[in-house]
Amino acid sequence: MHLAAIDIGTNSLHMILVRVAADGAFEVIGREKDMVRLGAGGLEGRPLGEGAMTAALQTLSRFKRLADSRRVDDIVAMATSAVREAPNGGDFLAAIAEQTGIQARVITGVEEAALIHLAAVHGIDVGADTVVVVDIGGGSTEITLGTAAGVQLSKSFRLGVIRLGERFVTSDPLAGGDERRMVRHIRRELGDYLRGIARSGYSRVIATSGTALALGSLALQMPGDVPTHHRRVGVSALRDVRRRVASLALADRLDLPGLDSRRADLIVPGAILLDTILRQLDAEEFTLCELSLREGAVLDYIRRNRVHIERVERYPDVRRLSVVELALRCHCAPDHAQQVVRLALEIFDATRPVHGLDDRAREWLDFAGILHDAGEHISYERHHRHSYYLVKNGELRGFEPDEIEVIALVTRYHRRGAPRKGHDGFSTLPRGGRKAVRWLSAMLRVAESLDRSRAQMVERVELRRRGRHWTLRVSGRGDIELELWAARRNILPLEDALGATVTITAGRVAG
Repeated sequence: MHLAAIDIGTNSLHMILVRVAADGAFEVIGREKDMVRLGAGGLEGRPLGEGAMTAALQTLSRFKRLADSRRVDDIVAMATSAVREAPNGGDFLAAIAEQTGIQARVITGVEEAALIHLAAVHGIDVGADTVVVVDIGGGSTEITLGTAAGVQLSKSFRLGVIRLGERFVTSDPLAGGDERRMVRHIRRELGDYLRGIARSGYSRVIATSGTALALGSLALQMPGDVPTHHRRVGVSALRDVRRRVASLALADRLDLPGLDSRRADLIVPGAILLDTILRQLDAEEFTLCELSLREGAVLDYIRRNRVHIERVERYPDVRRLSVVELALRCHCAPDHAQQVVRLALEIFDATRPVHGLDDRAREWLDFAGILHDAGEHISYERHHRHSYYLVKNGELRGFEPDEIEVIALVTRYHRRGAPRKGHDGFSTLPRGGRKAVRWLSAMLRVAESLDRSRAQMVERVELRRRGRHWTLRVSGRGDIELELWAARRNILPLEDALGATVTITAGRVAG
């Protein structure tokens, strides 16, 4: 299956497109990013700005178009610090849903930290070691302690590069007094937590996020387009970067090789924050990790939806997948449904010269056969009517409204009654749709009768025409008398459609 994961962050919006295999492995097949500064001026309980929200909506609309073009099966979208703190965050999420169709949700800081940790230990081979994972965002910083098996300590702090910049950066270059005030604030917020981690012990620090990767590139003196994943950076090299960026004015930072110009203003609080964290941990180096929240969301989705993923891989067509999922929700008997579908399609193929229906109608019969007993989920009595309701309201994906109506009506008429112009749904169908319902429901009724015992006794049906008379030869194993009896009781609609009589006889399976 294909999945899109979107991170609606305080500083940047990210999307990755991934292909997920049935065994849960995934590969990234596309990346998109836009630094819209959604949280600029909107943290500390202030509302999100109109300009920032408009820019974010435009970016998300582009993300959605790209995801649709890649035919993704699902989109996971998460909003973090800026949206969860803003008083108009809920209105923004509603606007996202209305304008893009993306159903985003706000995640807590603890959830965010857990997902980032999951991504980091997936991307970096930590073995059985205990590691610290640090993710510096625009509005918050998440720090975890744990192993590849899970998180032991997890916390989110309101210490992001945008938040620190707006609060403490009052001059360019940064004044020494402002830098000292920022450091004191960071130590005050993180001190007890980091000291506890240091006492517990760990083997390495892993740093994720764009800020950490940018600092790592500067420390390693690497071009900005060279992958930094899994590279180790000495703390002493980071401190050199911190001193250098803090001493430069913005115009000079823009000229730093390998630094994205859009990060030039925020790299100073980012360097101070990361360096202060590493000092508190008494770390000597840190490992860069390019996987972060969005990859964590993918891994979490895979962990929670393995059955669904296997089903998507088995049924790559969205129409068939949605039919199968509805059948599963309604607890349809799969063996019986499969038998009925097989027999109904044999009847369809044998009568093609008469009905003249196309392969799309054959597919409708297939889907109606899968769902014909969905109504038993509500009650066996009148279950054909319940099936109609469930198919109509089952949110089948990939179908035109008239197609859903045809499939629903075919399930409705698979037992009792016949299509009438005055019936709801049937009367409003175009002429071709009404023809399909008459033919397909007649075929389905006979096929369902031929598994009356639900023991899948019938192995083959053959329809032969002689003038205005047809013979339906039914071959099976064991005693199929019950199936023959049921089919004879339900053959009339098919006779009406054929304009001929049908004689049902028993055959014998060779061997």
